[in-house]
Amino acid sequence: METVDALRDLEQINAMKNYLMEHSYRDYLLFVVGINTGLRISELLLIKVKELFNGDGEMKDFYHYSELESEKRKSVYLNKRVKEAVNSYLDQVNSEQQIYLFQSRKFKQPITRQQAYRIIHDAAVKVGIEGKIGTNSLAKTFGYHAFKQGVSIALLQKHFNHSTPSETLKFLGITKEDLITTQIDVNL
Repeated sequence: METVDALRDLEQINAMKNYLMEHSYRDYLLFVVGINTGLRISELLLIKVKELFNGDGEMKDFYHYSELESEKRKSVYLNKRVKEAVNSYLDQVNSEQQIYLFQSRKFKQPITRQQAYRIIHDAAVKVGIEGKIGTNSLAKTFGYHAFKQGVSIALLQKHFNHSTPSETLKFLGITKEDLITTQIDVNL
């Protein structure tokens, strides 16, 4: 499996969002949920619409799931961008027929990992992003930007289920120079 890169530049992230939104709102949603939750593509594709909402029809603040490898229960925060994107998408589709959030247009199954790769990779190529971009870039982008905003490597290590901090740093593509330039501003 080829190693892919995180999207480090906010302009590139916005270019990807704009491109995907113009071509398919479902594909835009895949990108937005991926970069805002850090879930693996296999976990993203298994999200069922009903799992995102409580009994009152309100969107939950956390998505709870069982990790595929360990079957441990985990949770990810659904921020404002994710909630807006999900609600906008569900307004555009027949939500009664929508079992999976990233459902195939032909079948009542989620899109495949290969289709998700094509979506992300092709969008990156179309907007002129150089480097290796694939589905794992979504989680790496989440982790990279969380780290740059001051989230501890220990929390990210736990989120990604890595065994060591150095494994997480390598996964995110964090170099010694990045470690030195990370700024934490408590702004007291």
